[in-house]
Formats: sequence, structure tokens, C-alpha cells
Amino acid sequence: MDDPGSTVPRRQLGRYLRELRENAHVTVAAAAKELEWSTPRIWRYETGQVPMHPNDVEAMCRVYGVGRETIKTMRSLARETKAHGWWHSYGEAIKDWFKLYVGLEAAATKIRKYEANLVPGLLQTVEYMTEVIATDHPQMSAAERQAKVDVRLRRQRLLARAIPRAPYYDVILNEAVLRRPLRDRSAMARQLDALVMASERHNIRVRVLPLAAGLFRWAETGTFTMLDFPTDVREPEPTTIYMDGPCGAVYLDKPHEINLYEDAWRSLGERALDVEDSRELITAIAKEMTHDS
Repeated sequence: MDDPGSTVPRRQLGRYLRELRENAHVTVAAAAKELEWSTPRIWRYETGQVPMHPNDVEAMCRVYGVGRETIKTMRSLARETKAHGWWHSYGEAIKDWFKLYVGLEAAATKIRKYEANLVPGLLQTVEYMTEVIATDHPQMSAAERQAKVDVRLRRQRLLARAIPRAPYYDVILNEAVLRRPLRDRSAMARQLDALVMASERHNIRVRVLPLAAGLFRWAETGTFTMLDFPTDVREPEPTTIYMDGPCGAVYLDKPHEINLYEDAWRSLGERALDVEDSRELITAIAKEMTHDS
């Protein structure tokens, strides 16, 4: 079975190959004839349905009269479509259905997240994630739990990477997330301080939906993530909505589904505190936690 985590680089490679072919004014039929392939094979490559061997990529590029530098780039992208992402090396620490999400997260330019119950994984402190993992997996060995912590810390590097540019992370937290303490309340205060610090980074926005805000549209959706992809390509990836639970995940990308979640996000944004007021509230709750501990 193909590695689901590599669908994004595959689709990107397919798009590039199609653009190179069209820029060279070569039809699919003419390319197929020159390469002695079937036309469906070229179509499968161009739509990113199957991984590609670097040699096949080079053969296509040569037919399109592409220069050496571009061929080199295309070959390395082809290797990406076959490569397992870093998350595979953790084996059981990440379930298969989550591997696809990690791949999409890494390819997104903007990630929007509404979180109803927990601090999002990308913004959790080690203390916070350790308690969440221990609570969910009481039977797990210390080494297995540590592997899960390592995966989460590795994912967090995404928000600080330089190349490609780190995605913009826009988070709306239900106030209940802030008030639900860890067993060690001072550790919770440190998590809240970490949220305030994160929100001061140029690519992270954290807003709080106050309990007093009342209902928002489609409130029954619960926690969800919206991933937006680069738009400077001929056929951009559709916005993808992601939700998960202990048994698996749901990916939605049909236009009516996207519209519904855009509607929910707008409604949340209208009711959430702005960034400054959110920081003030988070800081105040952190002080309460310290005072109570």
C-alpha cells in the first residue's frame, strides 16, 4: 500500500510535471508516444496518484527539454514521494491515520484550530503533554510514553522552521481549556505562560472564546483543524478539515464541507476575544493557578 503521508509531495510533483509538459507545448499523447508509455500512466503521474521513480521523472523532463538544474530538483522531489516522513521512524508512537495528518500539517501554509478541551499539541509544554499522554495511556510503559512526547516535540519544530517558511498558526481556545488544571496547578500556570509567549511570535495567533460568549454556529462540531495550502500554484490543494479521536480521524475537503467549517470559524472569530484581551485573560488565570497551588 502507498504511504499515505506522501500524497502532498506526490501531488506537487505531478503539478510541476504537467506545467513543464504544457510549457513545452507537448500533449499527453505525444509524451506517451515518445516515452513508449500509456497515456493513463502519464495522467496518474500528473495527478499524483502514484509515487514516481526519479529515473521516470528525468525521462519525462528530457522529453520536455528541461534544464539540468530543474531535473535535479524534480528527481529529489520524486525521492520525497517515496520517502517515509520522519514520523515513520517512531513506529507505533503514531497511528497510521495520524501519519497523513502530520504530512499535511508539514505542507500547509496556514493552520486554523478550534480547541474545545485541551491545549493544542503544537503549543503544549512537556509537563502538559506528559500528563495528557499518561492519562490516556495508563498501561503504557515509560519508554512508550516518552516516544509519544518525542513525536509531539518534533512536530512543534514546524512552527519555528525557516525553510520552507513556517505556517501561520491561528488558534481559538475555549476558555474551559485554560481553566481545566493539571494535577500540578503550578505546571498548568507554566503552560498558560507558555501560551502567552507563543502568542507573541509573528506566525502564531491565540484567541480565547470566553464561556460568557454564548453559542457559536455549528457548536456541535467540537474541536477541529483547518489546513490551507499554497495558493501560488495552478491547482491549489483544497482546504482540508481534520478531526480526530482515539479511534481514528476524519478528513473533509468537499466544497460544502469547507463552507460549513468556514462558517463555524467566522462565528468563533466574531465571539472570541482579540489577541491582547486573550493574553490578559490567560495571564490572569495563570496567576489564579499559582495562587491556588
